[in-house]
Amino acid sequence: MTVGSKPSISAAVEQAAKRAGLVVVSATETTGFGDAPTASFELALASDAGRKVGLELSENFDFDKPELLPEMVTFLVESAQRLRNPRPDAYVTVEGLPVSFSDFKWPFHKSTSGADTHLVHGTMHLLDGTDTPLHAKIAASMTLTFAEIVPAPEQPYAETFIYNAIRKTLDQGQLEMVKSGNRQPVPVTTRYYSRWQKKFLFTESNPQLRSAYIARKLYWLSGVNGGGAPVWIADPRDAQYLNTTPEELAEGALVLEAAGMAKGWDQGMWSATEQLMEQKAVYEAALHAALDFTKPTFNEDMRGGHTNM
Repeated sequence: MTVGSKPSISAAVEQAAKRAGLVVVSATETTGFGDAPTASFELALASDAGRKVGLELSENFDFDKPELLPEMVTFLVESAQRLRNPRPDAYVTVEGLPVSFSDFKWPFHKSTSGADTHLVHGTMHLLDGTDTPLHAKIAASMTLTFAEIVPAPEQPYAETFIYNAIRKTLDQGQLEMVKSGNRQPVPVTTRYYSRWQKKFLFTESNPQLRSAYIARKLYWLSGVNGGGAPVWIADPRDAQYLNTTPEELAEGALVLEAAGMAKGWDQGMWSATEQLMEQKAVYEAALHAALDFTKPTFNEDMRGGHTNM
């Protein structure tokens, strides 16, 4: 598929990309789950063609609702800012695990098992600064009730809350990072959404938790995985994950800067300092504790045959 072969999609994506400071590098015909036809776009920063992001939509997706194009623009504006990170695909969890997301097959597809759910498949990798093979294959499921909240079951309207639901599930010890294995379920239900407040809710936070989170993000994404390059702190995706605002995240970075653990740059970017990187033992201990929490445990008495069954 060329840019001109699907005007309704291509024109909308080009318009949204331009408003976000991006350019469309390519548009191709691809396939999603079950070989469903999709349109895949490669977008790059207008100011740096080497920094690219992918966008995949249903081939027949139509921007017929008035809110769809503005939300697409917002998604691409945030993606453009995230492209300035050394690893745009990288995130951290509250419990201290640095991870990356990849290979998501958009859009959602209906469950093939007969369940009334919509699924999207992808992969999460551990980013501990080594060549670790630890990862988790993901099958995120969205209930029909939850699907009514989402403007469209497509990447620009779902990627943020899916990534946050995965992080939350990992924090709860309900996903395991393994060397190989089957897909692990991530249920996305209305428990993650307040109809009264009309917003997603994942993790309640306070200034102390936010500062600790930002420090972990700087340590892993700027220091360990970014070679000291700055990362975007006031990311709305993180704000949703922590039930806070981008402004409060920026305030947390200022607190760390005053403590000598962060250095501010322009465009809301911050980097780890030597003082922060000296706390390697603290962050690696948190990582191993978080990994241990995700591992299955067994009843030792039952394993030893000391219980009646």
